[in-house]
Amino acid sequence: MSTNIVWHESTVDKDSRAEKLGQKPSVIWLTGLSGSGKSTIANLLEKRLSESNHATYLLDGDNVRHGLCGDLGFDDKARVENIRRISEVSKLFVDAGLIVLTAFISPFKDDRAFCRSLLNEGEFIEVFVDTPIEVCEQRDPKGLYKKARSGDIKHFTGIDSAYEAPESPEIHLSYQEESAEATTERLYQALKAKGYVK
Repeated sequence: MSTNIVWHESTVDKDSRAEKLGQKPSVIWLTGLSGSGKSTIANLLEKRLSESNHATYLLDGDNVRHGLCGDLGFDDKARVENIRRISEVSKLFVDAGLIVLTAFISPFKDDRAFCRSLLNEGEFIEVFVDTPIEVCEQRDPKGLYKKARSGDIKHFTGIDSAYEAPESPEIHLSYQEESAEATTERLYQALKAKGYVK
């Protein structure tokens, strides 16, 4: 923990930034197994929000590990640190007035709860992309399940590392047979209906 530091207040605050952007800043946190469709849906949702004149930023699990979290592995301790860093970055983007979309397996409930604890009430929107592991394995877009089953990848969520599914997410999104576009539109409409986006 850093010592001898004092928080410096900015004259321009979160409310004024959000007012200028004309939106309610928030984190739309997509969680689910590898291959569940999180990244695909998050990408399509950002496009949909952008078309509706929302100011957004997308944080994707693989992309973040190319830089900010490039020094981390995939054991449980590293996963916790990965989500801690993402949570803090997400908080900064919310402070900037943006709608932040995240696509992370984020397998542990406590880690997702940590991000929620950093934000104000109504700013953390947990979206459970609920795709059965059998479907995820059939998709296996990166060939990761095959490698995990053969023992080439260790600590793989759903195989030899736990995934703690959300018990009461703001939005429970099933994504199996319909198109990604149709599922994303369902999510967008749910976000509007619940008042998370205009």
